[in-house]
Amino acid sequence: MPDLFASTDPRTVFLHPGEFYFGGGPTRIATLLGSCVSITVWHPRLLVGGMCHYMLPSRQRPPQAALCGRYGDEAMEWLLARIRETGAPAAQFQAKLFGGGNMFETAIGGVMDIGRRNIDMGRQLLAQAGISLMAEHVGGNAHRKLVFELWSGDVWLARPDRYASLGDALS
Repeated sequence: MPDLFASTDPRTVFLHPGEFYFGGGPTRIATLLGSCVSITVWHPRLLVGGMCHYMLPSRQRPPQAALCGRYGDEAMEWLLARIRETGAPAAQFQAKLFGGGNMFETAIGGVMDIGRRNIDMGRQLLAQAGISLMAEHVGGNAHRKLVFELWSGDVWLARPDRYASLGDALS
């Protein structure tokens, strides 16, 4: 007997550092974050969106080099190209920002600021693109697991020290 729900079961796309995804339909995008940052973008009428997972704010990109999702500015450039393909203005999309934890302490007791620099870059990139930042869960010193539902725009967050459903708060 055929499974009547097989065609509507959501699929999950897992992003590793440096990866990104854009799409719609019954799809979840998931990732794990430490000092890395993820930006989600979602269009509430078109029900499409995407997520990137970047490791560093930027680099000096060599001429003719392909975009690399490990860098925030290049990951955002990729997301903006996908947004343009929808025909909708970037300002109609909603964004959420996650990650940027303080995961690296140096041997002399100081703290590297990779997480903070990634957070600052994410906020800057969204402002430059004219995309409203609807919610964020950034900083701290714990890992985060994210699940972004493209059909609703909800983002679910789990942390090792507690589990929180942020679907309502971050919708």
